[in-house]
Amino acid sequence: MAQLWGGRFTKETDTLVNDFNASIMFDNRLYKQDIAGSIAHAQMLSKQKIITRKEKDKIVAGLYEILADIDEGKIVFSKEYEDIHSLVEATLIERIGDTGKKLHTGRSRNDQVALDMRLYVRDKVIDTDFLLIRLMRTLLKIEEDNLETYMPGFTHLQKAQPVTLAHHLGAYFEMFKRDEDRLNDLFERMNYCPLGAGALAGTTYPLDRKYTASLLDFKGPTVNSMDSVSDRDYLLEYLFDLSVIMMHLSRFCEEIIIWNSNEYRFVEIDDAYSTGSSIMPQKKNPDIAELIRGKCGRVYGALEAMLVTMKSLPLAYNKDMQEDKEVSFDAIDTVNECIILFDGMLNTISFNKDVMKKSAANGFTNATDAADYLVKKGVPFRDAHEIVGKLVLYCIDENKSIEELSVSELKDISSDFDEDIYESISLKTCVENRLTDGGPSPEKMKTVIDKYKNYLDDITKVMQKKGGKNE
Repeated sequence: MAQLWGGRFTKETDTLVNDFNASIMFDNRLYKQDIAGSIAHAQMLSKQKIITRKEKDKIVAGLYEILADIDEGKIVFSKEYEDIHSLVEATLIERIGDTGKKLHTGRSRNDQVALDMRLYVRDKVIDTDFLLIRLMRTLLKIEEDNLETYMPGFTHLQKAQPVTLAHHLGAYFEMFKRDEDRLNDLFERMNYCPLGAGALAGTTYPLDRKYTASLLDFKGPTVNSMDSVSDRDYLLEYLFDLSVIMMHLSRFCEEIIIWNSNEYRFVEIDDAYSTGSSIMPQKKNPDIAELIRGKCGRVYGALEAMLVTMKSLPLAYNKDMQEDKEVSFDAIDTVNECIILFDGMLNTISFNKDVMKKSAANGFTNATDAADYLVKKGVPFRDAHEIVGKLVLYCIDENKSIEELSVSELKDISSDFDEDIYESISLKTCVENRLTDGGPSPEKMKTVIDKYKNYLDDITKVMQKKGGKNE
């Protein structure tokens, strides 16, 4: 095995130990970040006259050649190398000779891997952010198209009050907006460069850490060298953010699964995002929504694994921290794939508007409005609440909705009811009269949607400046 640390040892490490210790088969995905960090380090060494310009040019050219060869599949990742750092450095030395051995001057694998992981997570934060922005744009389009699509709002999974589909989906927009805000905050907090911290105590070489940080688009260097190599707070924070995103996706999927059932029939999931049964030909199953819901626990597990790994580590670097990669890579891949699939499913879903409206009309969702009607007639709210409770009980016995009762039936329960009750408790009136900020009225929702559009335009520009591209 190609190793960077053999001088101290007098015999070979056990093969099983080598395999157990190696990380090349999963940290190979950091090759772009590792090479970018090495190029920046070489440029800084040359600026500081620690290596010559000619040596720097030779090293940088060799690193770009290795990058191209990995991209094209000409270099195979194998357990011959302990990790991605060993592979890149050993390949560089093999190609350019002793000059390649100067690359690691003033650098440790501890600050090298800290840099690689931070660069990788920074890139992935941008990826996740853009995927959320795209999902929010999908949500916004559906909201615009359904300002007057009436449906029941629920508490305790029971019909409560009438709302609109736009208002219901607006709740998820707010959730994903907070997710995006958290990612934005994380980016700013983590955007400092650990390279130059060395193993834990810096180095005696005259490194220019600010210059290295600027080359890699960081705001500046990290402040404490021990913290620099042992910090994984940013990764824990990212895993937390991913867990919350998955929780929001899982809640949304749960509703889609319920709405897709024969009992609700609020939605029809596109064939491209459904599967059938191996035995029951009539089945059309919401498997993608169920899988996204199921993978939520997988991402939670990654966060828990990292919290437990880090909880008792003394300063500074410990090999335990190698465990930050596999679970995190899996969680990042899982969440980003789930957002993409969920966005596709939502883009192609059909909403059965008539079924939603009928469901809202048949579930006494206008009972509160009937009570409010009596309050406006001078009846104390607590008395109005009791009257409408009796009214609902009568409707259940007669198998009728409130609006199906005659005026005489209504007056038998309270003399304060009159002909104008019917307009007051229509779905249209119930929704349109809810004009408080945050309410479901089309008037309020239009204002909110305009704010959402501006928000998405603004945050897209911010993310593009951070190095992302409009997805």
